[in-house]
Parts: sequence; C-alpha cells; structure tokens
Amino acid sequence: MYTGQMIFSQLMDFLPKHEFDKCVRRYQGNYRMRKFSCLDQFRCMAFAQLTYRESLRDIETCLRAVQPKLYHVGIRGKVSRSTLADANETRDWRIYADFAQVLIGMARKLYAEDDFGLALQQTAYALDSTTIDLCLSLFPWARFRRRKGAVKVHTLMDLRGSIPCFIQVTAGNIHDLNILDELLFEPGSFYIMDRGYIDFGRLYALAQSLAFFVVRAKSNLDYSRRTSRQVDKSTGLRSDQTILLKGPKTSQAYPEPLRRISYLDTDTQKRFVFLTNNFTLPALTIPQLYKCRWRVELFFKWIKQYLRIKAFYGTSQNAVKTQIWIAISVYLLVAILKKELDIDRSLGQILQILSITLFEKVYIDQVLTSFDLQNESSASCNQLILFDF
Repeated sequence: MYTGQMIFSQLMDFLPKHEFDKCVRRYQGNYRMRKFSCLDQFRCMAFAQLTYRESLRDIETCLRAVQPKLYHVGIRGKVSRSTLADANETRDWRIYADFAQVLIGMARKLYAEDDFGLALQQTAYALDSTTIDLCLSLFPWARFRRRKGAVKVHTLMDLRGSIPCFIQVTAGNIHDLNILDELLFEPGSFYIMDRGYIDFGRLYALAQSLAFFVVRAKSNLDYSRRTSRQVDKSTGLRSDQTILLKGPKTSQAYPEPLRRISYLDTDTQKRFVFLTNNFTLPALTIPQLYKCRWRVELFFKWIKQYLRIKAFYGTSQNAVKTQIWIAISVYLLVAILKKELDIDRSLGQILQILSITLFEKVYIDQVLTSFDLQNESSASCNQLILFDF
C-alpha cells in the first residue's frame, strides 16, 4: 500500500520551486512576511482553482477541515480568510505572471512536436481576447461602459498544444488593436486574427517584421485587383487574388500588395474573405489556418468552465490579476502533467479527477489512468425508461 505523498503534493512537485523563488525575490514578495509566504498563497489559490471554491470563506473552511494534512502538502502558514485576502490585495500580481511565463516555456517545449491538423513547418499563433463581466460598483477601476465593468484577457496562443504564450489582463475599455503594439513578432510565423484586429498600419509593421498574418476582411474593403489565380471550387474556394488597397488612408498605411482569398463554407453556406501577406501557401491552407483560430476560443471556454475566473475573491486590480494568473498557472500545470505522465485523458477530465482526490495517498498517475468514467454502455438494464418513443 502506498503511504507516500498526497496527490496535491505530487502535483505541486511538477512546479519548478527555484524559479518560483526567483519571481518572489524579484518583487520582494516575502518581505517582512514570516507566517504566510507567497508559496502558501499560491498553493491555497491553486487548491481553490482545482476544487472549485466559491469564496475566501469557502477556502478557509475546506482547508481547516484537513488542517493536519496541510503541512504535508506544503502549506506551512495558518490559513485564514483575512490573511489570504490581505495577500491577494498587497502582494504584487507580477510574481504570478512571471511564474506563469516560466510554466509557458516548460509547456511549449513539451508540446513543440504536436500536430494541430495542418502540415505547416512554421509556428502558428491565434490572437484573441475574452471579456469577463464585473460589477462596476465593486470594481470601479475596470470601467467598460457607462454602467458596466469588465476585464479583458488578451491571449496569443501557440496552436501546437493550445498553449498560451502571451497573456495580458486589461480593463474592458482597452481595444484589442492595442495589444498588437505589445507583441514581438517572430519572423516566419503566422498570426491568425479576427476582423477586430484590422489596422493596416499595425499589419504592415507585422509584415515588416518578416512575419505573416491571416485576418478576415471587412465587407467595405476598398481595393483594386491586380491578378487572379485559378482555384478548385469543389474545395469551397471562390477566388484567389492579388490586390492593392485604394483607400486614401489604408493605401498609405499598407502600400504593398495583399493576397485576398474568398471561401464558401459548404456546411453553413457562409462566405469568408481572408487577407494575408503570404503568397506561397496553397490557397486552401489559408481558410484551414483560420479555422484553427477556434482553439483560442475553446481555451477561453475551458478556463471559464473549469477554473474560477468569473467570480473573484477580491475586488482590487491586484487581487483580480493575481487570481487570473494563478488560474492560468493551474491550466499550464495540468497541461504539463498530462504530457509528462502521458495521460490519455482530456484536461477537463484530469481536473475533475484531481478535484476529488487531492488529499488521497496514491500515485498520481495511477488515479489518472485507472479511474474509469461510467459510460452509457455500462448502465444497468433495469434502468427505467422515462420516455418511450
């Protein structure tokens, strides 16, 4: 019988503690703090994310219920609602943002060889944002509209492994376009964006960095056609053109030719028009690349469904950003765990299993591989039928 570490402790062992200590020292997170360290705060908040805790009181009640076990899982300080609230309010959120960047580097190395559905040698990124609604009276710093508050989570995702490689949390009134000014574009890489990111001056700067973009065109685009190439219309393609912008401002902002590809989705009968500065890829690859952009939408849906980022334990900007960055760290931790242990389960299933086994003394790979989810075929034949059609 296994009598070693608890699952929560084994899970935390996947985190590089020396890198975490570097982040803490960088911002003096433990300055004049003896009883409740930044590592204690991180583990308490990670516990809250993994077990879907609703509030600080909920976290305190649950952790105090297993008080004798806390020392063995690495939580050395006394857990109280006020102590955790003070830590979230005062300790610099950049500690956890920098540590998340360390985890991003680890995860990207593990998923570097993963396939995302296209035989593309270059790195492909999807850029998008999600809005998290807040009460303006409780979060006055997060003004979005006149009577509404919100924060935006801007994310640049590496499509290989669905790993976010750049994240920035801003107030809701910050336009998505401004994030393009914060990115360092990798030469040869593809950046896939929706229409909200169309700014031809910024796109031209991206092209001057020797990177490529794929973006949906707006319906009122003013352009002139220079050349057209033949396309196979049975694949959904309708046109593949080289164009020049004609607008007085857009032609100055982007003076070079662009590639315009029109595509008809046969399933929805919806027409899409894409712009790109890449003239070498097959025309059909461009719509396929854009379709992969939905991976970042699935990431937003996943973290909102499985992690606590829609309801917050504090109302200050520091507390909100701390919670979001620790939630992202938990996502990355589960992704690293899945790859390191070669777990054949989805990230959601892994998180659900961990949520009810954190304080069990069993090998973590055993509980994740031997736990069988009940399926319909194993249902009892004596089960009553509610509707008989």
